[in-house]
Amino acid sequence: MKKILGAFVLMLLITACNSAKKTMGTKQVLVFTKTMGWRHGSIEKGVATLKEIGAQEGWQITQSEDSLAINTENLAKTDLVIFLSTTGDILGPDQEAAFKSYIQNGGAFMGIHAATDTEFDWPWYGKLVGGYFKDHPNNPNVRKASLKKAAPHVTTSMYAKTFERTDEWYNYYNLSDAVTPTLYLDETSYEGGTHGDYHPIAWYQDFDGGRMYYTGGGHTDEAYDEVAFKAHLESVMRWLME
Repeated sequence: MKKILGAFVLMLLITACNSAKKTMGTKQVLVFTKTMGWRHGSIEKGVATLKEIGAQEGWQITQSEDSLAINTENLAKTDLVIFLSTTGDILGPDQEAAFKSYIQNGGAFMGIHAATDTEFDWPWYGKLVGGYFKDHPNNPNVRKASLKKAAPHVTTSMYAKTFERTDEWYNYYNLSDAVTPTLYLDETSYEGGTHGDYHPIAWYQDFDGGRMYYTGGGHTDEAYDEVAFKAHLESVMRWLME
């Protein structure tokens, strides 16, 4: 009887250890960078920065431009999917179904910069990302602007209440009323904004069973050298994987 009881206790301990290992396992992040339209020259720098963040935090960062990487098997092992300046129609029907299922089963999604310039013919994605790219200022397209924080949020804690950044500032259409902005652009500080007093440039929402966060910066290589912007990206990733 004691031997049986001992074996049972041992089995419970092994099960508990395996569960703990799974819970404490390395976070898996898929960075998707496929482009079917304009391709940003900063994508490679962005990938390198995300991998640097991953190395510092102990996260496994995997980058792919292959739509076939968006499949049920891969996504089941993925804690966070990042679309880094993707453009155009990047997913086929099977990949769309797999990604939608991933979100509906509690998945996490992060969009950076041109992630809003993606999948214009897929309304579900437009609702997930929170809006679509419309245009940006020209001559020059990259400008210094003032930004202001919304309500306090961990993903913007590295910034002052108001601050300046230089980037390519998007205007959007079909902005969702369901998103919660974390950063706004002050359109009086630069030329080319078309939203007036309400110009969100970073936001989040719970959507269709999952969680998302979009940040509009990241057009230039220099953006990924900014200490505060890198801290912003890291905090968004961490928050989404909590």
